Amino acid sequence: MELSLFFKSIIEQDRCAVVICNLEHKIIYMNPAAVTSYAKRGGAALVGKSLLDCHNAESCEKIHKVVDWFAESKDHNVIYTFHNEKQNKDVYMVALRKEDGELIGYYEKHEYRNRETEKFYNFEK
Repeated sequence: MELSLFFKSIIEQDRCAVVICNLEHKIIYMNPAAVTSYAKRGGAALVGKSLLDCHNAESCEKIHKVVDWFAESKDHNVIYTFHNEKQNKDVYMVALRKEDGELIGYYEKHEYRNRETEKFYNFEK
């Protein structure tokens, strides 16, 4: 079975929003959590549109600066961008690269800081 199917399944099952963009800032993929999270802004209809259209001028400038930083070095891969106090989560931008290190895009990663309330091994869902 093709390895990419496993990776796609991992992203689609993630409960955190994942929005993947190419270097032209075009949204090329949103996982189901992102579609739900950004429903008020268009949800799945955002795929194929520019991420920059979803942000103000200051945020767009920061996005460009981060992508430029990613391009400077193969070692520049993750940068902390924001803490959302209301949702108690940290937000990062992460570089996407080919095996040879060539930058091909980026995505936004959310890490929630709330303790899980689900019971361990709860098979009774």
